[in-house]
Amino acid sequence: MNPTNSSRRALLKSAAAAALIAPLGIGAAQAAEPSSQKPSDPWRGLKAGIASYSFRKLPLEACIKGIRRVDMKYVSIKDFHLSLKSSHEERKEVAQKFRDAGITPLSCGVISLKNDEAAWRNAFEYARDIGVPTIVCMPSADALPLLDKLVKEYDIRMAIHNHGPEAGTWKAPFDVWSAIQSVDPRIGLCIDVGHTARAGADPVESIRAYKARLYDVHMKDINNPHGRNAGASEVEVGRGILDVPGMFRALLEIGYAHHVGFEHEKDANDPIPGVAESVGYAKGVVRMIGT
Repeated sequence: MNPTNSSRRALLKSAAAAALIAPLGIGAAQAAEPSSQKPSDPWRGLKAGIASYSFRKLPLEACIKGIRRVDMKYVSIKDFHLSLKSSHEERKEVAQKFRDAGITPLSCGVISLKNDEAAWRNAFEYARDIGVPTIVCMPSADALPLLDKLVKEYDIRMAIHNHGPEAGTWKAPFDVWSAIQSVDPRIGLCIDVGHTARAGADPVESIRAYKARLYDVHMKDINNPHGRNAGASEVEVGRGILDVPGMFRALLEIGYAHHVGFEHEKDANDPIPGVAESVGYAKGVVRMIGT
């Protein structure tokens, strides 16, 4: 028997058991735990949510329903669901729709802009209007002095997203880390674990190495019969080659307090099954860490 497949089946059984218990309500939770304790958090304190890019082909209401359907409580809002050109009132309205559904916006993006102060000011006002503490971004390298000024003015963090070997400036987390040493500490990283591996870096080591300024994570998995390289494709979490238990163990051990956004890039027209599988597998991984 393949040990990897065996481990995956065990984790999926754990996640399935948790999913069966959840709909039973408070009575089941109380039966399983002493009455003096709150129901356990399957994410052990991690703010696991969805990067709404996963639902980019779905309209806003369907996106919200999809996030609720996979039982997630946090979101990173992509402009497919709220345009950067939207008004102050529209931004407030959309953010409130998420909150009314029990989903807390924790970041927005990825926002990619050149060294243009007016455009970046609009991005900061967009983040302020929807009430998120972090902008996930891919700025031009020459925009860093401008962004250094704006994070101080708006007191909103920036998480620069690494985008793999095809990216011009921000290929791997180290590229971001080395560029931000002289700017305000509110400028940090969004580690995309798939693009990190494709760029030849280890996601687990990167999470630990850059923990001081790690403000967002894009969680996914990749698969390639020829190894980690530019040709690797995104797959459901647990189906690929990344060390999923190692990544979640690292996040727990560093006390990571920001968004862990599942970003499912394939199956754009029907993303919910893949997102649900990824979330269920990861939930099983987190439950089994330390047991």
